[in-house]
Order: sequence, then structure tokens, then C-alpha cells
Amino acid sequence: MPSDLAFIHRFEPAQRLEAPPLLLLHGTGGDESDLLPFGRAVSPGSALLSPRGQVLEHGMPRFFRRLAEGVFDEDDVRRRAHELADFVQAAQARYGIAAPLAVGFSNGANIAAAMLLLRPEVLAGAVLLRAMVPLTETPKADLRDKPVLIVSGQFDPIIPASNAAQLATSLTRAGATVEHPVLPTGHQLSQADLTIAKQWMSNAARPRRQDAL
Repeated sequence: MPSDLAFIHRFEPAQRLEAPPLLLLHGTGGDESDLLPFGRAVSPGSALLSPRGQVLEHGMPRFFRRLAEGVFDEDDVRRRAHELADFVQAAQARYGIAAPLAVGFSNGANIAAAMLLLRPEVLAGAVLLRAMVPLTETPKADLRDKPVLIVSGQFDPIIPASNAAQLATSLTRAGATVEHPVLPTGHQLSQADLTIAKQWMSNAARPRRQDAL
């Protein structure tokens, strides 16, 4: 668990050079180990970069502060998104990987969406699991050639369906190629999320050599 980069994190080198590197971003209360099994399953052989959120909420790691459930400290969202983007670029140089696809759950999906809008050059695309709009004023971003999968839960008590749909619309208007399936489930991940994400990864994510920068 290297500590000389800005975030505590775990890194697993690629086993297949044609597999896209993944940036794994956990939900509230998770850590750098949470999504490693998901990453291994959704894209076998990919390099995996998994940081721990630096904000604590009642002792639970997050990637940015919130004022209440579903109400974000948007100044902190912007600051933390840039900090995370800087870490990703430093990790790219350290580990010799290409721009990764973000795979985020809940709070991790929200910071990934913010990174797409604020620092689009850092990510090759994203899988956003239970994501919502991270910023009320959508930044102008060029997301052409960025594939994005948003997977929502029909019975999610935290994220209104209209909010997830608004995020999909915003990313599409910015040029991203967006798919947005809605599963008959709640906020937690299910086997269906893994199945959909793995299929999407094989179809939408272009093979990328992990050449050193």
C-alpha cells in the first residue's frame, strides 16, 4: 500500500496489456480494498488503482463532504475532484498506465462524475453505479469519445430517478456516449450490476495499451 502519493491506495498491475486500467472509487464507509473484487470480475486482467477517500464522516471515508444526505458541499466537491485527478495523473506516471476508466459506487460514482466534468482528460470513461448529479451548475466539458455507463436502482431510496436521468442527460450533452439502465433494485450493488458492467466493458471500452507516460 504505497503512501508516497497523495492518497492511501492499492495498485494491482495489469495481467493483460489490452485490458483498460480501472480507477476504483468506493462508497461512503468503504476503503481502498472494497471494489477490488468487483474490478477483477468486471475486467479480468486490468490494472487496478484504488484510492481511499480522504474525507471522514463519523469515521467513514468519503471522497467529499456533504451537508446532508443527497446535499453536497459543492465547493468541496470541486476541490476534491481536482485533488483526486492530480493523484490519478501522478499514479499514471508512477505505474505506467494509460488514462483509466473510473468504476465508482455511490459517493465514488459521484466524485467520478465530477472528475469527468471538471477534468475530462484524466479519465477514459466511467462506470457510475448509483450516481447522482454532483454539481448543480454543470461545468462545460468535452466528453467526446468518452463511454459512460450509469446504472441506477429503481427502488433506490437515496437517489431520485429524475436526478440520475439528469446526470445522464448532462453527460450526453457534453458529448459522452451514455448508457443508463435502471435495475429493479435499491441502492446496494447486485449481481446484475456486475453482469451489466462486464458486458458494457467488453463492448464499449476500447482496448488500451498501458504504455508508460
